[in-house]
Amino acid sequence: MAQTRKRLKAGVLSVALVAGSLGLAGFAAVAVPGAASAAVPAPPAGFTLTWSDDFSGAANTGLDTGTWKYDTGPGSSFGTGEIETMTNSTANVYQDGAGHLVLKALHSGTDPNSGWTSGRVETQAATFGAPAGGVVMMESSIQQPNVNTTNGAGYWPAFWMLGSTLRSGTPWPTSGEVDILEDINGRSSVFGTLHCGTNPGGPCNESTGIGSGEHPCPGCQTAYHTYAVQIDRSISPEQIRWYLDGTQYFSINSTQVDATTWSNAVDHPFFIIYDLAMGGGFPAAFGGGPNASTVSGGQMNIDWVAVYNKAPGGGGGGGGGGTNIAQGKPTTASSTENSTFPASNATDGNSSTRWSSAFSDPQWLQVDLGQSYNISHVTLNWEAAYGKAYQIQTSADGSNWTTIYSTTTGDGGTDDLAVTGTGRYIRMYGTARGTPYGYSLYEFAVNGTAASGGGGGTSGVISLRSHANGLYVTADNAGASPLIANKTAIGTWESFDLINNADGSVSLRAHANNDYVTAENAGASSLIANRTAIGSWEEFDLIHNADGSVSFRAHANGDIVTAENAGSSPLIANRTTISTWEEFDLIND
Repeated sequence: MAQTRKRLKAGVLSVALVAGSLGLAGFAAVAVPGAASAAVPAPPAGFTLTWSDDFSGAANTGLDTGTWKYDTGPGSSFGTGEIETMTNSTANVYQDGAGHLVLKALHSGTDPNSGWTSGRVETQAATFGAPAGGVVMMESSIQQPNVNTTNGAGYWPAFWMLGSTLRSGTPWPTSGEVDILEDINGRSSVFGTLHCGTNPGGPCNESTGIGSGEHPCPGCQTAYHTYAVQIDRSISPEQIRWYLDGTQYFSINSTQVDATTWSNAVDHPFFIIYDLAMGGGFPAAFGGGPNASTVSGGQMNIDWVAVYNKAPGGGGGGGGGGTNIAQGKPTTASSTENSTFPASNATDGNSSTRWSSAFSDPQWLQVDLGQSYNISHVTLNWEAAYGKAYQIQTSADGSNWTTIYSTTTGDGGTDDLAVTGTGRYIRMYGTARGTPYGYSLYEFAVNGTAASGGGGGTSGVISLRSHANGLYVTADNAGASPLIANKTAIGTWESFDLINNADGSVSLRAHANNDYVTAENAGASSLIANRTAIGSWEEFDLIHNADGSVSFRAHANGDIVTAENAGSSPLIANRTTISTWEEFDLIND
């Protein structure tokens, strides 16, 4: 078995210690009735399923040792200070007969610092990786041990990977380690980390690594959630992205370390590991454990695990794909906290440097892209001081701005935004801070393609596909019929010019007849492309949904456009909330 294991996590020293609570020893962890096993999900768009396991063995049976390998022995052999003994007993590692793998930590005796057994397993295969130009995604549905900070001191569940070259003699951490899920002490959190380079110190700050720090994971002790990582070698710089329930919360670019360190750690296959450790350096940094109140019987439940691949040439798996066109470009800001945090830090491709503003509102960070671009994606990698309310704006001249994204509910972390806009200049314009401090960005990344003109208000030609039925919106019948989502392919009447208006709204113009789409009659009539000018009812707020789709809200009455009735009825702006039939995929023609 591999003698190396995850080390102390990034950000540990900055977190206050949590003292273990006193209580009665020997109580068992709360057992949760087994949830129905879910099927391994279909591959995300552009990916194919490479390998999966849904743990469908009979109740109280061990794993197939042709697929999985037990890592047994004392936790002290793993180099992390953990105190359990890993076994291959079905008391510690078993399939429950309902489609789940269970790793259970058990205690015997009266000393909380000894007498623990648990389980750790890894895949026999060490072949899961992204080829040059490709993308790989590892994902698993997991319920963390059902403990809390009162009775869970010392618990350390993990879903992670080690580089295949470790098995052929390349030392840790040079061979690479990617921690997809770690939590400690029942904190309802998740940590994501890359280990690389040399230990101690080195370019990756070992044995801490380069990590997300603690990210909230509400309900993760009591229910199944999905944890995933994507290694994307289709973009430049290459990138690793971490996801919780499909939402990205952290990323690392290859430019954060030297090329050799990155290649040695990332550009090869991996093998997958699950384990439930007890004690060690990581739990100790957050208060320690196990202690007299730590319960026996906490279990890490795994529903399924899957590896998906996107072949070279299939496009980026996230973060917008393509080159970061903001990197290295002239960057200015409304203010800086001090000379240590200049605006240029946000576009230097290094997520360990940052821009930080003065502690007031509003503030902005602006990039001159050098020419006009059709902008399709923006990624904001926030430091702890984040923007709660902000806009992403574009401009042709650096003076007149068009809003292409807006939020008042920002929560920090990484904001991965699908947008549509055109301009030479782009900025983040913050109006409300999320903390008493300023706005602080590690990276402001932008993806897009060069525009043929000098910018202006038109974002480009787009088509709309109903997110629910997969059919395209058409203005057929020369614009004399209402818009309806019933076409299987894009033709002339399924193309629209997306117009950015001065007030931040957008308008749609049928590309074939140059007439504008209207929600006339106070939203009581269907949408139709028959207006020659833009008025109140031809303006829509473009809303970017969490799943990457968009919705349109009539600017005049505030109602959402729907393709109700399974797409057999015309589009109409009469809904007050967004559901499946109010979501559209925005396609750049």
